[in-house]
Amino acid sequence: MESFFSPLQKNVLDRRSWATREQLRIAIVTWIERTYHRRRRQARLGMVTPIEFETIMNTPPPSQSDSP
Repeated sequence: MESFFSPLQKNVLDRRSWATREQLRIAIVTWIERTYHRRRRQARLGMVTPIEFETIMNTPPPSQSDSP
């Protein structure tokens, strides 16, 4: 859990003060969706980040014309 709460504290909570709880909630949800989930390695993706997984899946396979 520390690997989640430490970056949340540093990147969201300590950056500024929030006028309302709703503003803070939106900032936390935005950080989780835009930053944390995209960079966290996920077991269901073979322990790569979603960004790495997308890169792997969108890379075209080698051309078949190169083989003898």
